[in-house]
Amino acid sequence: MTKITESAIELLAIQRLESLGYKYLYGPDGAPDGPSPERESFEQVLLLDRLRKAVRRINFGIPVDAQNEAIKEIQRIASPELLVNNECFHRLLTEGIPVTKRVSGDDRGDRVWLIDFKHPDNNEFVVANQFTIVENHQNKRPDIILFVNGIPLVVIELKNAADEKANVLSAFRQIETYKAIVPGLFTYNGVNIISDGLEA
Repeated sequence: MTKITESAIELLAIQRLESLGYKYLYGPDGAPDGPSPERESFEQVLLLDRLRKAVRRINFGIPVDAQNEAIKEIQRIASPELLVNNECFHRLLTEGIPVTKRVSGDDRGDRVWLIDFKHPDNNEFVVANQFTIVENHQNKRPDIILFVNGIPLVVIELKNAADEKANVLSAFRQIETYKAIVPGLFTYNGVNIISDGLEA
């Protein structure tokens, strides 16, 4: 009988997500010092190239400078309160980011969307593991992060059901630790999932 381990649960979760159409990203490969860097520093939690491509794909009728300004706006969210940051981002995510564009010589208001809610297949879904984040000279590596269009919307923390001390409560505590140590990740977070492979 094969022993259940946390890494086996992680691998199973990744495989299931891949079967649903998620692209797999091994965190160290996409790290700033990795063979295929996805970000400029370990402090950066947004996959900006993926986000820019998605914003251009979704908002093709909006000038690129307005699209870029919308992306900068979500990068500037910086209240000392984690919940305030998260609520601000959630509003921009669900209501669109207000921008101004020139139409026939006049300024007109419009909105830039980060996710195509009407056409889900127009979005890019990535599952990443071993994704190291550094903030205030401390680093953390959640088990799995799900990115939608380069935005880390879901954090998954897994524990081993065979280990009495590694249960869903310890996974919950781990998420709380991440919030305290790398709060920048949770500006963009929409869902946290904790599981020991049996309970979630």
